Amino acid sequence: MRLTDPVADMLARIRNAIQSRHQKVDIPASKLKLEIARILKEEGYISNFKGAEEDGHKVLRIYLKYGSNNEAVISNVERVSRPGCRVYVRRSDIPRVLGGLGINILTTPRGVMTGRQARKQGVGGEVLCEIW
Repeated sequence: MRLTDPVADMLARIRNAIQSRHQKVDIPASKLKLEIARILKEEGYISNFKGAEEDGHKVLRIYLKYGSNNEAVISNVERVSRPGCRVYVRRSDIPRVLGGLGINILTTPRGVMTGRQARKQGVGGEVLCEIW
């Protein structure tokens, strides 16, 4: 089975795992997904991630993070740019998520980064997703 949108699949798996209160979720790995996981860890939305190999396939294992009374740190993940409708923004048009409470993840010519980092570096790019 070929996935047309692997990033949307990753976000859906994370969303489903959080709703089911799982501690970890396994996702087919790719460089882009590893970068997204790195940003989620840096921003404090997940506790950890690691690349592993199962049955000859590379797997990205994401360890989810929950608060003191078992509420998920991630309350929502949303895909913005889709294969059928790409969303590109200039550095001046990078949207703020919930007035700065959430983050958006962009692919830029300088790599994958948050909207805040892209604004600081003065680059625009494709808005992959929003997380809060």
